[in-house]
Amino acid sequence: MPCGENRLFRVYCEDVFTTKDLARHNRNRNSEFLSQRRKGRKGRKITMNKFFKIIHLSPSELCELCAFARVYPMFQDSRYRYAIEESMKRLAFILAAGIFAYFAAAPNSDAQAPLEKLRLTYSAVGGSQASFWVPYEAGIFRKYGLDVELLYVAGGGRAAQVVQSGEVPIGVFTGGAVINANLAGGDLVVIASSMNVMTFVVMARPEIRRVEDLKGKKIGVSRFGSATDFGLRYVEEQWPIKRQRDFTVLQLGGVTDVYNALRAGVLDAAVINAELAIIGRKEGFRELADIAKMGINFPTSSVITTRSYIKRNENTVRKFIHGFVEGVHFGKTQRAPTIKIMQKYLRSSDAAMFNELYDMYIAQNIPRIPRPSPESLKTVLDQMAETDPRVASLKPEQFIDGRFFAELEKEGFIQKLWK
Repeated sequence: MPCGENRLFRVYCEDVFTTKDLARHNRNRNSEFLSQRRKGRKGRKITMNKFFKIIHLSPSELCELCAFARVYPMFQDSRYRYAIEESMKRLAFILAAGIFAYFAAAPNSDAQAPLEKLRLTYSAVGGSQASFWVPYEAGIFRKYGLDVELLYVAGGGRAAQVVQSGEVPIGVFTGGAVINANLAGGDLVVIASSMNVMTFVVMARPEIRRVEDLKGKKIGVSRFGSATDFGLRYVEEQWPIKRQRDFTVLQLGGVTDVYNALRAGVLDAAVINAELAIIGRKEGFRELADIAKMGINFPTSSVITTRSYIKRNENTVRKFIHGFVEGVHFGKTQRAPTIKIMQKYLRSSDAAMFNELYDMYIAQNIPRIPRPSPESLKTVLDQMAETDPRVASLKPEQFIDGRFFAELEKEGFIQKLWK
């Protein structure tokens, strides 16, 4: 570009460089422009003030100056070198600051995109479901681009039906329901584990002093096929009395419904969770069995979806798993806010009780890395095989999709959370 046609370079010529300088270095390129220079500007000295005219140029002008510095040999003269060096330093600083500001201020692509709606269900009002409550209330699912609607469906058996129907694509309930559903032609699959310990207690009315007193009585569970139902079956293996022959088992909805039926005298005994058992002891009910002390590795609270949903929405499940795993980390490292979340869902403000429940559920029984557990599903298969020959040849891995945790481990996501 001819120098005379460039406003920026004319500024340099008029305010920084003398006509004599330009004529010496650029005679052949710019004779027309030089002929138009005012008379009388002969050989002025370049002062420090003139140098700073360059240093205070705009970023776009600095870019042009740096380009000219490569074209015009006169800029290598010692008299101009300081100005050029300072100009290039300033340009580098401006570019670096601009790049930093851009990436610091620009939201990530997930935040720019509209949040994806996702419905989740939990199946009990108990601490075993906190792994859904915490990331939802802490806003962690939104961080991964999900606008979650959290629904309560009482009982694992009913929750399994809702997830299998597609009405709600992901839920947390007993992994035993996955096996039952698949035997019936469904395609439920475990993608994570919330808790693999039974924290249930069999509580009875005060007049029931021993197990044998349950003959001819009614015992309540949440739903047939739920974790409370499985828990009662394990207890029965150690009892001299059995269901149907010696006592009746009724399903009443959620564990809160079961406990309220015990209070009202509709039931003689009930399988309830640990938090209701704390209340029950205070109200005078008698503990007949603490299932947690049996040490059973059981999929009490598994995170479950369908294979068909994964096929259609694999990336949605991937985002959910990221939020779920980070929610577990939040729960285990943020005690006070997690207790507040539990208080909200359990509708109580008893500080002593919630400290105990936090230790039982969050600190002790929800795993740091909540990957699917084949061992806990094997417990269910072994029990079912005693009465259903179809189960004898089944393997736990048939009911698990472990791809998402394999990806997390490969990318180092979990290691970064816990470093």
